[in-house]
Amino acid sequence: MTEHPPKSPKPRLRRSLQAVAGTSALIIGLLSLLLPSPYLIETPGPVFNTIGEIEDEAVISVTGEPTYPTEGALNLTTVYVSGEPTSTVRVPEAVLGWVNPGTDIQPHELIYPSGTTAEQVQEQNSAAMTSSQDLAVAAALQELGIDYSQQLSVVDFTPEADEVGTDEQLRPGDTVTAAAGSDITGLEGLRDAVNTAAGQPVELTVRREGEELEYEVPTYQEADGAYYVGIMLQNEFSFPVDVEIKLDGVGGPSAGLMFTLGLVDEMTEESMTGGVNWAGTGTVDPDGTVGPIGGIAQKVVGARSQGIENFLVPNENCADLQGRVPEGLQTYPVANVSEARQIVEAVRDEDEDFLAGLASCGSQ
Repeated sequence: MTEHPPKSPKPRLRRSLQAVAGTSALIIGLLSLLLPSPYLIETPGPVFNTIGEIEDEAVISVTGEPTYPTEGALNLTTVYVSGEPTSTVRVPEAVLGWVNPGTDIQPHELIYPSGTTAEQVQEQNSAAMTSSQDLAVAAALQELGIDYSQQLSVVDFTPEADEVGTDEQLRPGDTVTAAAGSDITGLEGLRDAVNTAAGQPVELTVRREGEELEYEVPTYQEADGAYYVGIMLQNEFSFPVDVEIKLDGVGGPSAGLMFTLGLVDEMTEESMTGGVNWAGTGTVDPDGTVGPIGGIAQKVVGARSQGIENFLVPNENCADLQGRVPEGLQTYPVANVSEARQIVEAVRDEDEDFLAGLASCGSQ
């Protein structure tokens, strides 16, 4: 008997199986493009002139002190943030973000802890904006030499403070009046006392229901090298002027510096800018200290896209702009409001000797 070799699968059946496999892979690939990515995308947002108007309404209105006409612009800058929990970033968008020099990609979990809702983000941003406006008023009055009152109230405690028993001494509603024997009215004085203690307990004096009490409060060091007491505090101000800031749809604390400069300009007879258009960013403390913010690379791009040529950068953000400053934009790192004001006025006055000695951020 003659044996025959087994027959090979029919070519048509093989081609059909290959076609099915290829189609499935294509469908899976296309579906993967629709999946949300675990990233947030930061892109340049619009700018808003703090000494200008939006829909025929002044951004900043002051009553209780004389105000004067302004010129030029003192623009605050913004960043669009796309991604959960407020929106969805698809895989192709994330891939394009990686190659766009004006865009930054951040892991979602690095910015928002798991479980954070869109409503919580909105509340946090709104609260930060409200706080930045109060701090800006305080910093402007400080710069202008106008007196106001301020006190610090305990709101809550961090988990670290719970662990060392701080919450067993202080209570929400307590007003912190002194640290290490020195009177304080703002966060700056408390911060200085805690860092000076360098890990040792710091003596805090608080006012509770009209009574002055003293406590030895533990301090601890975080990864940033600074020391903390783990007390969540709220600034409470009493100003001799009424300031209304109208700016809908913008949140966060980074507008503080430009709000402050806008207020100073409106409350000073001589124009600060002399007609020059400025932009900038930075948090601000009541003593005028300018602090770092996020999205600096996107903010300088957004400003330059509007034709702005001068930008105020918080000192601590200067290194973030290495190689990322748009052509034609002059950046000025600043540590405080007085320094920022001096630079703006030097550009107005074309004070080349002063300006020649200033540093800049990144490469032009």
